[in-house]
Amino acid sequence: MPNSLTQQIQSFYDASSGLWEQIWGEHMHHGYYGPTGTIRKDRRQAQIDLIDECLGWAKVTQASTILDCGCGIGGSALTLATRFNAKVNGITLSPVQAQRATERARAANLAGDAPPCAHFQVADALHTPFPDESFDFIWSMESGEHMPDKVQFLQECYRLLKPGGKLLMVTWCHRPTDSLAGPLTAAERQQLAWIYRVYGLPYVISLPEYADIAQTAGFQAVQTADWSQAVAPFWDEVIASALDIEALIGILRAGVGTFQGALALGAMRQGFANSLIRFGLLQGVR
Repeated sequence: MPNSLTQQIQSFYDASSGLWEQIWGEHMHHGYYGPTGTIRKDRRQAQIDLIDECLGWAKVTQASTILDCGCGIGGSALTLATRFNAKVNGITLSPVQAQRATERARAANLAGDAPPCAHFQVADALHTPFPDESFDFIWSMESGEHMPDKVQFLQECYRLLKPGGKLLMVTWCHRPTDSLAGPLTAAERQQLAWIYRVYGLPYVISLPEYADIAQTAGFQAVQTADWSQAVAPFWDEVIASALDIEALIGILRAGVGTFQGALALGAMRQGFANSLIRFGLLQGVR
């Protein structure tokens, strides 16, 4: 991964993860508000529900060795370790996140060597330190958008999976460009460029493009789903929480990157509202 992009992603999450945990808790991803996004619920419960719904959609009922690509502060990894009595490895570019995730694993008595357990380290998801066929399940929750080479990322996931193992990837996408809407407009590209700069994203692609890449990488039984409606209320919740006085103070203290991220919340909300930004799920089996 280009060094400047790596540093941007690392700096953003080093600076903002503590504030996010303070306001939102352990899960650093969208929430699930029902298939059409109309079910009102506690924002933290919505995030837990997203994990459950994704696992249900992918029909993941058991796993013994799991890789969490883009593990944040360990929210999903600890949940998966406990849910499946599994050994989980979490990787992130942020040393702050890896340290906090390790602390949380120890506090939950999940830092040992016997399952259920979870271990965390700083690593690049495009060049992981694990041997071939190390995992029977790979979980990637809202990290694919950070990957500067989507092809290499999916190839690496394929390498790491045992035969019969499953990848479940949840990621930000842009709208398909092979429909009547046609290619992205100049205004859409400009809106995406602003989001890229703020959140440390090299680029995003459409869900059909992800499916093509996965199939070319060798994955079988590739399936996708667009859950944009189901998660869209999340951005209203984030904006509302950012207006709290303690959150505003925390944003200012966290530095320029976190402040810019807060300013981009409206752009993300608009992107979902006008269907430019999509919330995509992909699963495939090695």
